[in-house]
Amino acid sequence: MTRSVEVRPGVVLGGGAPFALIAGPCVIEDIDLCRTVCASAKAACDALGIPYIFKASFDKANRTSVGSFRGHGLMEGLAILREIRDTFGVPVLTDVHEPAHCTAAAGFVDILQIPAFLCRQTDLLLAAGDSGAVVNVKKGQFLAPWDIAHAIRKVESTGNHRVLVTERGVSFGYNTLVVDYRSLPQMADATGVPVVFDATHAVQQPGGRGDATGGQREFVGPLARAAVAVGVDGLFLEVHPDPAHALSDAATMLPLAELPDLLATLKRIEGAVRA
Repeated sequence: MTRSVEVRPGVVLGGGAPFALIAGPCVIEDIDLCRTVCASAKAACDALGIPYIFKASFDKANRTSVGSFRGHGLMEGLAILREIRDTFGVPVLTDVHEPAHCTAAAGFVDILQIPAFLCRQTDLLLAAGDSGAVVNVKKGQFLAPWDIAHAIRKVESTGNHRVLVTERGVSFGYNTLVVDYRSLPQMADATGVPVVFDATHAVQQPGGRGDATGGQREFVGPLARAAVAVGVDGLFLEVHPDPAHALSDAATMLPLAELPDLLATLKRIEGAVRA
């Protein structure tokens, strides 16, 4: 069993607690989108007793093309995230890409997320740990499950043990990711920290559209169901009311209207496994 990490009272991952949901749009397009997504996701989670954490990126620094939309910048993005946190009373997660982002973002959000491509960046991991926020480290697409333990130990070396680790698929040939479900218990054993499964980034096809990332949205549900059956402490989903017209990850985000039914199915699976 992984250790428990309390994000805030009532929102706990690990330690045998039921799975929590981290969900929101890929990037902050505007405040209205964030409000819409948070309100709907929170209502769906409240109806099922699922702890909910809102997520959105203030900057998508790893876009395929230089012309792709990245966001509205650090301070404007963080102000929107704080408004969401204050208005809806939910914890908030966002990505950080540079050590300087960590101190600034920790004053506005509850969880700092280390992007998968940056999970070996020591200075970034240490700065995130020093911030005092919960830190979610995404396992790189190039790492074995047990190797992410080194990144976790870097964060913990700061004295911050409020750490999560997220699986988001492994590179398999060109423009393809696969999920090895052995990695979920293997990461739990190697790190001892709560394990989250990212079902939307796991269906990406990096560079699959030439100047943009492609994906196979139809497999989000099956992968999420399998992860809950294996046993995870949290589920990560990017959701959008109109994914086809989203400004980032349009091919992989789950339609917001499909979230309640998927969550209800996942709760039934969790109940069966625990029984």
